[in-house]
Amino acid sequence: MTDTLITKKLSIVVAVSSNNAIGKGNELLWYLSADLKHFKNITTGHTIIMGRKTYESIGKPLPNRRSIVITHNKDYKIEGAEVVHSLNDALDLLGENEEGFIIGGAQIYNQVLPFCNKIYLTTVHHHFDADAFFPEIDRKVWKETEKAEHKADERNEFDYTFSTLEKM
Repeated sequence: MTDTLITKKLSIVVAVSSNNAIGKGNELLWYLSADLKHFKNITTGHTIIMGRKTYESIGKPLPNRRSIVITHNKDYKIEGAEVVHSLNDALDLLGENEEGFIIGGAQIYNQVLPFCNKIYLTTVHHHFDADAFFPEIDRKVWKETEKAEHKADERNEFDYTFSTLEKM
């Protein structure tokens, strides 16, 4: 990886199942109202970086966030988002002290995990059949600094935990 990746302030925002699943068929596996609010609170007012498939699963630029979409397709255009063709190109768009929030998908997570400083992790306590997974988190490298456990309720079908992990 280049120096650009190593010197940027990067955080991951991800929701994973108990078996590290994050999606299937370019779709989310669950709907948790609380997780969507949590995601919004973390990312509003910031730059979010995602792959094309993640963008297409969302379907539009998210309000009050700068959206950067990575694709190999040189003709891909999105009104209201910046399109780049590599992770390094996306990171070059970040300001010197600006934190970039990586929001998916699996390929992007795999590329940036070794270089991120923080992970905002939602764990959905259920196993799902999936075709996209988050990489295994090495707990010797990452320290949990915050944790909030929640039970399923009328708006959230599964038990879930919000955690913040910071690189040691």
